[in-house]
Amino acid sequence: MPYTISQIAEQFGLARSTLLYYDRIGLLTPRGRSGADYRLYSEDDRRRMEEISRLRGAGLPLRAVAKLLDGGSSRRTEILHRRLQDINDEIQRLRRQQSFIVSLLNDSAIVRSTRLLTKEKWGEYLRKAGLDEDGMDRWHAEFEMSSPEAHQDFLESLGLASEEIRLIREGSRAHGAKRPTKKKGKPVP
Repeated sequence: MPYTISQIAEQFGLARSTLLYYDRIGLLTPRGRSGADYRLYSEDDRRRMEEISRLRGAGLPLRAVAKLLDGGSSRRTEILHRRLQDINDEIQRLRRQQSFIVSLLNDSAIVRSTRLLTKEKWGEYLRKAGLDEDGMDRWHAEFEMSSPEAHQDFLESLGLASEEIRLIREGSRAHGAKRPTKKKGKPVP
């Protein structure tokens, strides 16, 4: 059963003009026309629109969406990796802006109302949870070993300077290297 332009537009929450634009740039060209020359979309067209919608939801520009749809899986991985790196860079930039604005406002009530987490606050939470300095070192070592990129992101989110992050991560790797291992299937206490 073919779909009209209005049906596809409604299903994906798009303006009719968006679908006309997608047709004009070759991103989504309907498979057929009615006797009155109206665009008719096939089930394959609808599935393609579904994929376009998902990729746009990931923040990809139309040019990248077109390359993904027409470029195969290796191209897909490359484009998605690049988009993920762009998002990570943007998050880092926004965190720096957030910290800077909070420092300009110099108001403790503002700090409490933002999602900003400082090194001091995080240390306080860990101490309240019962961790001493060695426990915090073990926490960082485990984080570094299991997910080094996320550990980097977390430390950046605390607003730490690059040099301090480097030192924490180096110390975490060194601490993790000294960690006892299991012997004969028994966990080390």
